[in-house]
Amino acid sequence: MASLKDHKSHQLGLHKEVLTGRTQQVFFNPEESENFFYYNSYKVDFNKRTEIDVSDLDCVSLNKKIKNLMQKGFGTIVLKNPGAKHSLGVGILNKLNLIIEGSLGYFGVGSIDGPIVRISGRVGWSCAENMMAGKVVIEKNAGSCFGAAIRGGDLICKGSVGARSGIDMKGGTIIIGGDAGAFTGFMMQRGRIIILGNVGPNLGDSMYDGTIFVGGQIGSLGADAVEGELTELDHSWLKRKLKVAEIDKKINFKNFKKIVSGKKLWNYDNLEPTEKKGAI
Repeated sequence: MASLKDHKSHQLGLHKEVLTGRTQQVFFNPEESENFFYYNSYKVDFNKRTEIDVSDLDCVSLNKKIKNLMQKGFGTIVLKNPGAKHSLGVGILNKLNLIIEGSLGYFGVGSIDGPIVRISGRVGWSCAENMMAGKVVIEKNAGSCFGAAIRGGDLICKGSVGARSGIDMKGGTIIIGGDAGAFTGFMMQRGRIIILGNVGPNLGDSMYDGTIFVGGQIGSLGADAVEGELTELDHSWLKRKLKVAEIDKKINFKNFKKIVSGKKLWNYDNLEPTEKKGAI
């Protein structure tokens, strides 16, 4: 019978460290540039451009085709006739200019880290879910759960978005040129949301941290969401960030409201029953 020491993990040197006390083992060397890239990431040329007709492709075939083209060095890929198909352009962990001429269905461009994506049409539920880095610009409207659990990057919708946008958000910036639905910023943990229009009821419900800026009317604030003081630093940051969003609107920053966490739910388990009712 084979022993544990015969396992492949031992052959790869994964069990040589003695697990006693603190160690000074170096896991990453900043001089080794390959440590800053994903395994199977590709060097691409943004001037090398190609097009894909998505009409007869399903999401799996299309996503594999994008990966194969990046492997060949293509840095600009145009998707034609996407037909609002679901799960297109997901899992791109590479620098890339991705141009989508049309609309996407559910879960479009999710779990991306690095690409710049431009979508000329609309998007369905959960666009850019778990986005880690990069920039996504949507010219029209977006469905519910826009930017769910986003961790980084700039996610921009020039139109309006549905309910629960920014749900469980953990970082990055979501910018909305129009209105937003109910429960926007629900259970938000970090990051920033900018809404130029109006927003529905229960804004920032149960938010743990992060900041929400609203230029229009607020339906109501959710549990533990409170209005904060809008500072000059906030004004300058908003001006800079909206240039990134490419939204061509005259904006009066003095009318903005800043919503933050009241932090009463941080120690929720320690509250008395009567206090819990008040917090909820």
